[in-house]
Amino acid sequence: MAARKKSAKKSGSARKRLSPAKEKRGPEPSSAALAPDAAELVDLSAAVAAAGGAALGAYSDPLASHPLLLAMLPLGALEPTPFQRDLSPTHVKRLAQKIDEAGAFLDPVIAVRGKDGGFWTPNGRHRLAAAKLLGMRAIAALVSPDEALAYKILALNTEKAHNTKDRSLEVIRMAQALAKAEPRAPESQFAAEFELAAYLTLGLCYQRTPRFAGGAYLPFLRRVDRLSVRALPVALRERAGFAAKLLEIDARVKEIAARPGRPCRSARRCCAWPRARRSSTWPACASATSRWSLW
Repeated sequence: MAARKKSAKKSGSARKRLSPAKEKRGPEPSSAALAPDAAELVDLSAAVAAAGGAALGAYSDPLASHPLLLAMLPLGALEPTPFQRDLSPTHVKRLAQKIDEAGAFLDPVIAVRGKDGGFWTPNGRHRLAAAKLLGMRAIAALVSPDEALAYKILALNTEKAHNTKDRSLEVIRMAQALAKAEPRAPESQFAAEFELAAYLTLGLCYQRTPRFAGGAYLPFLRRVDRLSVRALPVALRERAGFAAKLLEIDARVKEIAARPGRPCRSARRCCAWPRARRSSTWPACASATSRWSLW
């Protein structure tokens, strides 16, 4: 018994151990520095200057050696990507207070070139609003020539935790923008950007019904929802039909849950969804789950 416990303890500690990669990646520290007017950054430096900003330095990123420009941009030249989550005034005020207490703005935003000669930030909406609230003239930014970073919202946004609604709305807004920019690209091409097909369906539901309880349906959709191989505009039209059916199911479930004092006709089949019964958005008995046939 003692030997078994010791073996289990060893296997548990082995699973928790973090082993560094054997193959090293990225540039050596001595070779990471770049000139702002290097060939791969000359157009980007010119765009920063044209926007009223100043290039402060440049370097190769320590993972894949992609060139990055450290710049100071005027607040008026930088906007959040148009498909990000809605701004939270409460979070902006709290963030501005903490930055002011620290006495320094220490966390540069990421920026890429946007439309009309300006710049977009995929991960700095609240920091940008906080900088404006504090009356700052400019903001520090890591500017990348890779404009695809504008669609890496879920991977890059670390300043405020996403909930299901935030993720879903960001993903569907991103998908709708991509459908216009790349109408022939299949939906499945953007698996990394969308993260989950379910977020697309839930996002359409949230756009139609802002108070939709998407978190209750996410575990189910994770199992059945898949990205389409069809062109993104076509896939989104089809997905809108799925979302309409899901909203119909939700309305029916709420109607059943709201019936006062009605006895369950299928008591023997109750608890088929033991976890779901904790949520008011799910039916009180398993018989109501037959509404999933609408899907």
